[in-house]
Amino acid sequence: MSVQPLLEVNNLRTSFFTFSGEVQAVRNVSFDLVDGEIVGIVGESGSGKSVLCLSVIRLLHESGQIVDGQILYDGKNVLGMSKENLRRLRNTQIGMVFQEPMTSLNPTIRVGTQIVERIRAFNKKISKEQARKKAEQLLEMVKIPEAERHLDSYPFELSGGMRQRVMFSIAIACNPKLLILDEPTTALDVTIQSQILKLIRNIQKETGASIILITHDLGVVAETCKRVIVMYGGMIMEEGLVEEIFYETAHQYTIGLKKSIPDVNKVGGDRLFSIAGTPPSLLEPPKGCPFYARCDKAMKVCIEHRPPYFQLSPTHHSMCWLLDPEMPGQSDQGGQ
Repeated sequence: MSVQPLLEVNNLRTSFFTFSGEVQAVRNVSFDLVDGEIVGIVGESGSGKSVLCLSVIRLLHESGQIVDGQILYDGKNVLGMSKENLRRLRNTQIGMVFQEPMTSLNPTIRVGTQIVERIRAFNKKISKEQARKKAEQLLEMVKIPEAERHLDSYPFELSGGMRQRVMFSIAIACNPKLLILDEPTTALDVTIQSQILKLIRNIQKETGASIILITHDLGVVAETCKRVIVMYGGMIMEEGLVEEIFYETAHQYTIGLKKSIPDVNKVGGDRLFSIAGTPPSLLEPPKGCPFYARCDKAMKVCIEHRPPYFQLSPTHHSMCWLLDPEMPGQSDQGGQ
């Protein structure tokens, strides 16, 4: 018996209409998410990760537009929702932690007031005193010391790690079933990053929420996620369980991302690996494989024809012509 996904995204296309033309930020992306699952979305800056998730909750910049596709949350059509129902969905069902907490928090309003506003957004019956008590409990839940005192702090009085924890407390204030985390460990030192990743796992365990974790760091998803989606050029290049992505890597772009992870066991002056070239312009996206210009195994077919998704296991698929079993001598390219 198949499990009904909490979130279904089918053939989603999102563009930004600018003076220069149409920027095709997300191109024919499909994926789903089941209850209690943590899925990582990985890729370089500009690959479409954040735009994909902002499309899911319809929180795009005014120049952005969902051109085509379907988004179903708990079986309901998100694209067909009224503004009021959409606001209710964001405030009671879906929480989001944005990439930079200092710009997401209002610097002129105390932390406690911002959490209380979130709690009372769709629960007017709860008093301000009760909401403040819950806000204190939320700060304790995200491991902020002296929670009661910090309710009266302004965001600029807190460290980067503490501001990020405040964003977590706001996101989970209404017990969301889906939590979207956009680069939650960016600009934090290694020790704080580790604490934030532990916090993510604890929140998932305590609340049972499904989590989408956006990051450019494969090390983060290895430690946190069950399944990984690798994006590039506005498209999904590869998707699979963490073990499949790391040990049965199928796409040349994913191989490049893996190689770029520093090896702590190596001693010496080896230079860090980087993928040569730059991501494609999404004003005029490539006709074929988005990665062909930077791929050292690109073929003529990669330039003219976009590869289909080749199914490598029930949970693992990848978009690469090297995986085509009819391509002579190329059927064994995975797992590098």
